[in-house]
Amino acid sequence: MKVLIADQFEQIGIDGIAAAGCEVIYQPALADEQLAEALVSTKADVLVVRSTKVTEAMLAKASLSLIVRAGAGVNTIDVGAASRRGIYVSNCPGKNAIAVAELTFGLILALDRRIADNVIDLRAGKWNKKEYSKARGLFGRTLGILGFGSVGQEVARRARAFGMPVLVWSRRFSRDAAAAVAGLPDDIDDITIVKTPEDVAAGSDVLSVHLALASDTHQCVGASILNRLKPGSYFINTSRGELLDHAALADVVRNRGVRVALDVFAREPVSPVGDFSDPLINLPNVIGTHHIGASTEQAQEAIAAEAARIVRAYKETGKVPNVVNLATKTPATHMLVVRHRDRPGVLAHVFDHLRAGNLNVQETENVIFEGAEAAIARINLDGNPPADLLKTIERGNQDILSLYVVRI
Repeated sequence: MKVLIADQFEQIGIDGIAAAGCEVIYQPALADEQLAEALVSTKADVLVVRSTKVTEAMLAKASLSLIVRAGAGVNTIDVGAASRRGIYVSNCPGKNAIAVAELTFGLILALDRRIADNVIDLRAGKWNKKEYSKARGLFGRTLGILGFGSVGQEVARRARAFGMPVLVWSRRFSRDAAAAVAGLPDDIDDITIVKTPEDVAAGSDVLSVHLALASDTHQCVGASILNRLKPGSYFINTSRGELLDHAALADVVRNRGVRVALDVFAREPVSPVGDFSDPLINLPNVIGTHHIGASTEQAQEAIAAEAARIVRAYKETGKVPNVVNLATKTPATHMLVVRHRDRPGVLAHVFDHLRAGNLNVQETENVIFEGAEAAIARINLDGNPPADLLKTIERGNQDILSLYVVRI
């Protein structure tokens, strides 16, 4: 199995993939047309990327069967194009959660104590203890969290150490608070679940965003949420820049005195080093970092090890951990249940007649009875096989013991 790694990747991951018996092709500078050409020339079975974009054009002539995103989320990959070609897409969720949570609290502290402004003045030869002694402090202040996946949970755990009450809204929680609390991790039991993002914003002194980017979350943090923030409160985004209505955020900075810390922006340079410009970062009381939330050695090594585990599992079992693009429900409407002797050609006979009947097999499972003399096949179909077709199938092979159809 050939594995093309087209991004910066830790040695622990390269070694892990090689140890699984794979041929590793490490070309971290590949992108755009060069990546498309490399996919064709190498005939790679697996592609591992971090921030490199994977487009439909790249996949058109590739021989891939698996794409691994060495990070959380898959927004840099055309998942639809991969699905149409039967290519698994997998990622490494949760492996950078602690790193992002640590930066989140670093930014919260930086806002409260105005650390960046302190440093700028000191480097300019200015001493202003009078001004910078005006911090509010975090103890007893309420932290609001939008999104309660692995990162949001790690942020909540750290809030406890700072003595901060926590409000949470998550798409995963129902509006039944009791059911929501029942789904919380055992060590996070002192938070308050609220019904809407607006409710979180209204009740928070600090609002931190930890939502996944999807079609229904694009610019979901807009004026309706931001205008509910208290004057002078803090806003943090270490998730994705596309989640945010940046014009609405600029408005609350100017008119409500909201302090902002961002690790992600609407338009970021494609390369690790480059020129950068964003109107938000030039506003007073706005600070930023260079999209470094997941960029600790601990996090990158954990992600690399997880990517290697995914590749190893696929090579050794054919199954893909963390796969994101399998259908949760197929178009199947009926299940054909075939009880048969475990002999060669039985299922081929069944499938040939289903094809002749223009019935598509969506899923199939063949379970062997003890002794391996008989089996039962469950075949999900996109239609109801007519009675005469069933009779033809049953009578056409002496190893078929019985069959029937179940509507699903």
